[in-house]
Amino acid sequence: MIEWANQFDVPIYLHEANRKWVMRPDPRIIFWSDETQLLTDNITLVRLGGHFSGSTVLHWKSGAEGKGVLLTGDTITVVADRNWVSFMYSYPNQIPLPAEEIRRIRDTIAPYPFERLYGGWFEAVVASNAHHAVQASANRYIEALEHRLS
Repeated sequence: MIEWANQFDVPIYLHEANRKWVMRPDPRIIFWSDETQLLTDNITLVRLGGHFSGSTVLHWKSGAEGKGVLLTGDTITVVADRNWVSFMYSYPNQIPLPAEEIRRIRDTIAPYPFERLYGGWFEAVVASNAHHAVQASANRYIEALEHRLS
């Protein structure tokens, strides 16, 4: 990330909770510590936590023709069926987050409108109705984890 930041002459915003994972400190890294960080009137970082306590998503309010966009990396991951997303503690080992953590993530992102969601890889896109996909996926995960699936 340092090379990209240098190449594009931009800062790197990381949540304070992820400071311990930074193996290459650099002046371009800006640590922030609240639950949200407003970058512009249009762009907000939201700490969702998850498999890292400082995991952050970016909400772009005017993206998708004013309907909103959420950039998630692997904090919320788009799965093969692009109408659903996943919430994992360990992706390599396929271990989901606990139901209470998924509930907290769901409730934290709920107030942010977004039509589209971009995950951490090029093909990882929920092209429409992404807010619903996140809420429905979280509810499905919680039900499964609490053994309430029918």
